[in-house]
Amino acid sequence: MDWEPVIGLEIHAQLATRSKIFSGAATAYGALPNTQACGVDLGLPGVLPVLNKEAVRMAVKFGLAIHADISRRSVFARKNYFYPDLPKGYQISQYEIPIVGRGSIEIEGENGAVMRIGITRAHLEEDAGKSLHEAVHGMSGIDLNRAGTPLLEIVSEPELRSAKQAVAYMKKIHSLVRYLEICDGNMQEGSFRCDANVSVRPRGQTKFGTRAEIKNLNSFRFVERAINYEIQRQIDLLGSGGRVVQETRLYDAERGETRSMRLKEEANDYRYFPDPDLLPLELSEEFIAGVEATLPELPDAKKHRFMAEFGLSAYDAALLTANRETADYFEATVTASGGQAKLSANWVMGEVMAALNRESKDITQSPISPTLLGGLVRRIADNTIVRSNVERRRRCRHYHRYERP
Repeated sequence: MDWEPVIGLEIHAQLATRSKIFSGAATAYGALPNTQACGVDLGLPGVLPVLNKEAVRMAVKFGLAIHADISRRSVFARKNYFYPDLPKGYQISQYEIPIVGRGSIEIEGENGAVMRIGITRAHLEEDAGKSLHEAVHGMSGIDLNRAGTPLLEIVSEPELRSAKQAVAYMKKIHSLVRYLEICDGNMQEGSFRCDANVSVRPRGQTKFGTRAEIKNLNSFRFVERAINYEIQRQIDLLGSGGRVVQETRLYDAERGETRSMRLKEEANDYRYFPDPDLLPLELSEEFIAGVEATLPELPDAKKHRFMAEFGLSAYDAALLTANRETADYFEATVTASGGQAKLSANWVMGEVMAALNRESKDITQSPISPTLLGGLVRRIADNTIVRSNVERRRRCRHYHRYERP
């Protein structure tokens, strides 16, 4: 039987606020355990949450960037469940009326065709703490610094049909939140992660199959591997006469497989109800217009401008606009080079990025400024410097650096 995968992603972007969503506690990464959690984050008796306006502004900014419906009135709810790292016994989230409604983004499919992927909603919520299973031998520890950190949960429509499409979609959201400067996108630190809902169905069937949710995927490589494994697991299970169980699963990167964690909860299991300590959030037209005025040039628009203004190919423009820092570096190099766009692009994507990759650095850590690189490009363009001599000197420098006894 020919099976069709059906995939939807729930992306959790940690908002780049200096304080938590309902308290004044700091959100800085790397603090000593349990030094950045106050009574509000822990839900101690007598404390009340106060909504962080900056988190609201960032959520609206994202919604406007994906041309989504912005709710003029949204409601916070309590999502009741218990884990060791959620000391209140509930999470403040949004359920029936999220701040951001339906929107969409475009990605490039495997065949190069542009695909529009729907976004169901994006809602504000607080993060839970973190369980540490390796800090003390034979015991587990709890670090509550992350409790109360503001999250924007971005829920896609189940319109992705392969692991590669899922990765392309996740990369597009990752690029977007960084362009908007609402999330640093650091996946190693947990600032940007996702849950993947995966099911399969006979190709041509419109009814969805039973889905499994893969939790807390924090790298693009793991997303692709986990989804591919889960697709094949479900196909093998159904092909042998078995039945897929709706459950939550974890991805074991060392074994390259998913494993069962718990049965998947439904909305009624969480016993959602409006949080009695928080009034409905009402947004004015003036507030939304003010946020819209701060929107930067977004990745797709910048890509098309680079193609039109600099004569770059779609491939080169996509690489140079994948993140805002690289795009800014490239434009500054073009300016310093006197308008040598194609030659500047070749140097940025070639020698500069190769050298940075060897040192595991990003463009913001480049020891060569755009002004210096642009000057070099300008001198190569007017034949003051012959490029072959530059490359010969670079090779000699590396030879002497690595081979000298």
